[in-house]
Amino acid sequence: MADQPKFNPGVSLAGAVDLEALAHQVKAEPGQAGGAPAAGGYVIDTTEATFQAMVTTSATFPILLFLWIPTDDRLFPMARALADAVNAMNGQIQMSRIDVNANPSIAQALQVQGAPALFALIGGRPMPLLQGLPSDDELTQIKEQVLPKIVAMAQQAGVNGTAPYAGDPSDDGTDGAGAVAADVVPPEHQEAHQLAQAGDYAGAAAAYATVLESDPHDALAARERAKALLLARSADADVREVRAAAAAAPDDVEAQLAVADVDMIGGQIQDAFDRLLDFVAAGHKADIEPVRKRLLEYFAIPEPTDARLKAARRRLATLMY
Repeated sequence: MADQPKFNPGVSLAGAVDLEALAHQVKAEPGQAGGAPAAGGYVIDTTEATFQAMVTTSATFPILLFLWIPTDDRLFPMARALADAVNAMNGQIQMSRIDVNANPSIAQALQVQGAPALFALIGGRPMPLLQGLPSDDELTQIKEQVLPKIVAMAQQAGVNGTAPYAGDPSDDGTDGAGAVAADVVPPEHQEAHQLAQAGDYAGAAAAYATVLESDPHDALAARERAKALLLARSADADVREVRAAAAAAPDDVEAQLAVADVDMIGGQIQDAFDRLLDFVAAGHKADIEPVRKRLLEYFAIPEPTDARLKAARRRLATLMY
């Protein structure tokens, strides 16, 4: 930020193999004993396949981009401190961690010369904050002054949504059974999963549909298909343009469906449900069928126990009859 002091670079990867990084390399996966802290809470891991969707959500809530090397133990204290600070803000900001070794095109696009590096992302615009390891005082400044300032700047720009909660992080790999289990892809899902990881969301949706033909009760395939359809439609959408179009055409069902999509991608599930249900209730019952189909897709995404589902299903049923 313009009025923040410049930070001196620490770990540099530019122009040479970082021998010090090799000396500090650990083999454990994030969340395992001795490894990097796991994602969770308001902290997510982003790859080249999911980067554009993450950028899209920055029009709904601000994001702290943390470019790092998750096998370099010198970065673990910084990762933990930033995650704790972000999680303490209860969704005012999200932290997106990017492995620069595994995702070099992101580092190149951001012109990052080394790791760690920090950026604020608001409305798709990245703002550099730090390059290199901060001192203890600098890290305190980031947590106590810079993060609140990012939120304030976002609010001034109209970006004041709440980031989605990604579940409880597990630092030792023993409590995060759900996250570990999510990494185990059923054999019949492999093709669809790989397509989604590669960013071919339309192909992934088609592949998950094939899985569902064999087993219509596969809830995981139904959920992943719904997510793939959502991202295929709207991962690259310009959120400001979509919202402006919906505001300009309040009676246009396609415009309302499009803005509900960006709400879902941004984690604003209740907003997406209410927008479409309110649209029908406002005198657009002729459009109930496309709204119903879209809501049925959305209903597959949250956990079945999510209280918002029961209320939305009940209201949809009431509007249909």
